[in-house]
Amino acid sequence: MFATDSQVSVDSVAALTYRDSVLLRNGRPHRMLAGALHYFRVHPDQWEDRLRRLAAMGANTVDTYVAWNFHEETEGEPRFDGWRDVERFILLAGEIGLDVYVRPSPYICAEWSNGGLPAWLTGRTRGVRSSDPAYREAVEAWYAELLPRLAPLQAAHGGPIVAVQVENEYGSFGSDHGHLEHQRDLLLQHGIVELLTTADGITAGMQDHGSIAGAMPSFTFGTGVAEAVRLLPDATPLLCSELWGGWFDHWGERHHVRSAESMISTVDELLAAGGSVSLYMAHGGTNFGLWNGANWDGTLQPTATSYDSDAPIAEDGRVGAKFEALRAAFAPFHDGPLPELPSAPRFQTPQTVPLTAEASLIDAVRALSAGAPQAHPATFEELGVSEGIVVYETTALLHGETVLSIPLLHDRATVFVDGERIATLDRDGDTTAVLTGSDGSVMITIVVESLGRINYGPKIGEHKGILSGVLLGRRYAHGWTHRVLPLTDLQPDGEPGTDGYACAEIDVAEPADAWLAFPDGVKGLVWINGFLIGRYWNIGPQVTLYAPAPLWRAGRNEVRVLDLDQLGTTVEVRDHAELGEVEEFIGS
Repeated sequence: MFATDSQVSVDSVAALTYRDSVLLRNGRPHRMLAGALHYFRVHPDQWEDRLRRLAAMGANTVDTYVAWNFHEETEGEPRFDGWRDVERFILLAGEIGLDVYVRPSPYICAEWSNGGLPAWLTGRTRGVRSSDPAYREAVEAWYAELLPRLAPLQAAHGGPIVAVQVENEYGSFGSDHGHLEHQRDLLLQHGIVELLTTADGITAGMQDHGSIAGAMPSFTFGTGVAEAVRLLPDATPLLCSELWGGWFDHWGERHHVRSAESMISTVDELLAAGGSVSLYMAHGGTNFGLWNGANWDGTLQPTATSYDSDAPIAEDGRVGAKFEALRAAFAPFHDGPLPELPSAPRFQTPQTVPLTAEASLIDAVRALSAGAPQAHPATFEELGVSEGIVVYETTALLHGETVLSIPLLHDRATVFVDGERIATLDRDGDTTAVLTGSDGSVMITIVVESLGRINYGPKIGEHKGILSGVLLGRRYAHGWTHRVLPLTDLQPDGEPGTDGYACAEIDVAEPADAWLAFPDGVKGLVWINGFLIGRYWNIGPQVTLYAPAPLWRAGRNEVRVLDLDQLGTTVEVRDHAELGEVEEFIGS
């Protein structure tokens, strides 16, 4: 089922080949010493800095996913400009002297919204990651846009791309071998000639269901070198395409860390076994905007804004013990001295700035125009909304105390009656509210927030919003209007309140990195000069939000907050991160 010596030889046009369990680069024994760094999680003005730090760590390869939904938020309108210029990122890596290992979607997991799949696609088909015709057709159209951009950047044509992944941990998800064949064949049809790989966990079932002829299997684990060696097919080099040197965080949990000693012990064991490695993550970066994914383990587990992942290169570019340990471990595999580490990042002077309330949540909502009433509340997908906040509103005739319930709420809702906040509902908690003191016609307003689309497992593609109507007692409420809260070009209108929008003006002599904290706020979104940097939430673990230097300008800067629960009174500008109480994570 795997490539043989006759299929993969030193005469191949591919830069990476293998023979007798040895990985070769242009015919010479080679170790891939890679680190994951996602262009979509790093401001493009900082790509070069982070890539140079990766090279200084001793990596010879950068590993990046391609997030389909980041490029094609609107169907049929793919973008490859600015932050989405993946070609520039790849070429920049090559200029720095790094090979590139591309993991080009359609599905990436990555704790990224919907695992990288566009919401417009999962909104209309449940057949993702399968031979479903609607899914195949969409992937084929996407690859027709993406792959002609990647193919010329392969090493065979003088570029830095040396390896391309066919699918991502498919052995943990499905068993549609035709789907894997289709993925592989699309890559080949679009001129991909470099080494093809798959990536799966360290069980026989995962490897069997995730592997495909013509692609070199690889492993994902935190520890488990011996088991990977046991599962390795004959004559195949050992590659851990994701060695988890840290871990990501969910809201409401602790900040996950892995000690340098624990991480490097697995790296050393892998290298001693003759293996190659890609550290996940070498630099985690940030889930800017609302791109964070979520997991499901009986309840929804939204991923935090920070994707620091306790990586050797921290979210703000600082390095520490893990970086030094990897640099020492990788140095012997280089012919000369490693590149020097770029200068340390600069940070703003700490200060505390007042936060001035602008418009209450209900006022800001009412100031937005609403569409024509619909019989039933629409889902985010039906409204063409990927992420964010949708406001549902209707009038209802009540007779005394009435229980409002939302049986299928995804994910969190604030309920107002005649403009008064009465309850906050959560899909995994209480989804009912008691309406009291009302006898007659009332206006019901429900503000629903998506907390992040699931990125892993059978619930991928789950819809958002109100999925099955709103009950008042036993009766459905009908006649709903919908408003979508804007995430750009904010102009909140209304009277100041204890929730809603607020603004702070921060003077900066020269743009530099900063960390922002909102000590009195409860749950909000934050914009810097109109750019949405992410969420804060007082359930932790993350306390500070990373605000990279390119988002700031010399002089006056505007920081705006939308707090759905309770506005704070100040913004703290800090020169260091506070990511919460820690918990050691090792993985398996």
